[in-house]
Amino acid sequence: MTDLTEVTQDVETDAGPARVTWRHAGQPRLVLAVSHGAGGGIGARDLQALARVLPGHGVTVALVEQPWRVAGKKLAPAPKTLDLGWRGIWPALAEPGLPVISGGRSAGARVACRTATELGAHAVLALSFPLHPPGRPEKSRAEELLGSGVPTLVVQGGNDPFGKPGEFPEGAYELVEVPHGDHGFAVPKRAEISQEQALEIVTDGVTQWTASLG
Repeated sequence: MTDLTEVTQDVETDAGPARVTWRHAGQPRLVLAVSHGAGGGIGARDLQALARVLPGHGVTVALVEQPWRVAGKKLAPAPKTLDLGWRGIWPALAEPGLPVISGGRSAGARVACRTATELGAHAVLALSFPLHPPGRPEKSRAEELLGSGVPTLVVQGGNDPFGKPGEFPEGAYELVEVPHGDHGFAVPKRAEISQEQALEIVTDGVTQWTASLG
């Protein structure tokens, strides 16, 4: 049985107080910890969809709010401060004693990739990985993605200005494309798939991938 009741936990870190919202699976085998991007929160459509669906497949979901977001700031701090906050949150994520998938969307995906090996993450889920700033493909962040050191899944919108699927380099990771999706996986009304179907591509892809992790 899956319990979709949210349980909120405040966590102290060296970057300030963070917050974890748990959606527990009835018989969990994994924890998927996902954080938000630099311009949004855990209300993002993809994070909420994963929190609804994954617990029914044996994956407890932990939606993580970085300290800057909890403090009510509008702009994310430097990458090293984001990493500091994620390190401080990690013991709470590992507390259930299950393998932890380190994940996030956009800037949160970069944090997950940068810290995965150091923290002992079981795998990395990179939602809307910002391969480069919009219009600046020469400013590639592929090294972060390729250096995660653990099994990695990228879920990318087909029309993401931060990097379309075809721009990604070859490497030891899997990629699921959301056709016509932008950086937030929003699809145009004229697209051949609906918004609901776009989110199903996200949740189905992540569900299948987590099943393959054992």
